[in-house]
Amino acid sequence: MTRRSFRESIEELRESVLDTAELVVNQLNKALACLETGDEASAQAVIDADNTINNRCLEIEKKCIDLFALQQPLAGDLRLIASSFKIVNDLERIGDLAVNLAEYSLATRQSFDIETTVVSIGNDAVSMLTESLRAYEHDNVEKCYAVVAEDDNIDTLCLHASEVLTRTLIEHADNGDNKTTETESDAWDIEQALDDVTRLLLTIRDIERIADHAVNIGARTLWMINDDSSLIY
Repeated sequence: MTRRSFRESIEELRESVLDTAELVVNQLNKALACLETGDEASAQAVIDADNTINNRCLEIEKKCIDLFALQQPLAGDLRLIASSFKIVNDLERIGDLAVNLAEYSLATRQSFDIETTVVSIGNDAVSMLTESLRAYEHDNVEKCYAVVAEDDNIDTLCLHASEVLTRTLIEHADNGDNKTTETESDAWDIEQALDDVTRLLLTIRDIERIADHAVNIGARTLWMINDDSSLIY
């Protein structure tokens, strides 16, 4: 392989990662919308698309391995290939989390006021992911640091939402205990509330994980650009 064709292969690798990332971001946006609308067909489409994402990620990993084995890249090229390999792993996991969100939307039984806030946090996490991918696309160091800084805000929002949900469940249970008689419907109502609060807590957990993967992408991109591993942990 000539040096020119090697450079073309490197750029094709980056384009493949970005194309897959675009699909993942679209799936995330659809899944978050499903949490608001409860659109079963759209949720199922997100679930069904997971195999496509997985296959694309496997293809990119194979490209990385081939470039490692056949070209023995050095310095910046080596870091780009290695970072792309790791970033694809993050994208595959984010795709799995999008599936989780879609499945949660199918399990919805009753709504809570905090759900709108949870979706809003999810949109913030997607914005983080988008910025980290722009950093990867354009070799932008500033965006890498900005993504990492934003993660603390996402963590705080997720913690607050979890606390609100826990208080809501406790209040719901207290209201049931204060009734003079407990019917079967009352007991079912409390059980249903527990199921839905658990679902929302899992939703918050997965949104926080999406933000963590965005941080991973930003950290790996920073290392790719200038051999700085300070953000990798």
